[in-house]
Amino acid sequence: MNSRALALLAAFGATTIYGLNHTIAKVVMPHYIGPFGFIMLRVVGASVLFWTVSLFVPKETIEPKDYLRIAGAAFLGMCINMLMFFKGLQLSTPINSGVIVTLTPIIILILSAFFLKEKLTLFKFLGIVLGFTGAIILILYGNTTQVLNAPNIPLGNTMLLVNAISFGAYLVIVKPLTKKYSTITLMKWMFLLGVFYTFPVTYTEFMEVSWSTLPFEAIWRMGFVIVGTTFLTYMFNVYALQTLPPTTIGAFTYLQPLITIVYAVITGNDIFDGVKILACFLVFAGVYLVSKKVKAEK
Repeated sequence: MNSRALALLAAFGATTIYGLNHTIAKVVMPHYIGPFGFIMLRVVGASVLFWTVSLFVPKETIEPKDYLRIAGAAFLGMCINMLMFFKGLQLSTPINSGVIVTLTPIIILILSAFFLKEKLTLFKFLGIVLGFTGAIILILYGNTTQVLNAPNIPLGNTMLLVNAISFGAYLVIVKPLTKKYSTITLMKWMFLLGVFYTFPVTYTEFMEVSWSTLPFEAIWRMGFVIVGTTFLTYMFNVYALQTLPPTTIGAFTYLQPLITIVYAVITGNDIFDGVKILACFLVFAGVYLVSKKVKAEK
């Protein structure tokens, strides 16, 4: 198998893990572990893994001027983003989560327009309107069908939207750092900071877990989130970036909600009704218009 095929397989693997994660993580919350307790398990587990791997790769020195940017990126990406995602997922449904997370490219465009002065074309503006219309429909009307283990869908969807916004801001802030430092260097420091950022919020729920009585059903799902969703996805994406352009890898984003929907419906953890179909269409159309390349105007 050639390097391009392996890179495509790696990108598909990362997207598949993300898509499955929405359902796999939700099943254990909050019966076995609370969403905030799950975040402590995730950031501590990922920190240990990245620091362990860093022992076997060349060491890099962080320039003093980059400390503040790393701290800000970690606060958005390893604190606000994760806390909002897992709490929102616990309150809402896997399909809602998978659809709203897809708004990230639209969030990035808006932030880039404000902070990087990127030009907003008519198509991109229309994409922003369509995407957020889909998200608002999910927030206001996404609870039309009673779904098991979804106690507050509107609030959960709102938190998932905050998660998408914080993750988009994280990507904008961390982008310059990726040109200077390796993924391992950035991840080991940002996840370590994430441990300290989230500790005051996550400690109580983490200590409430009855670790000695956890069934295998809960253990393998927790392991999937730590090793798969948090660690392997970064490794797969970095490997894919060595061969493929970022635009090709970005195209795999469209597959994530589809994988989420299929897996959630098959396992009986969500229902794909008319409201979600309409919201999916609007969000997908919005992301497509935002991502669509147009000929440069004179």
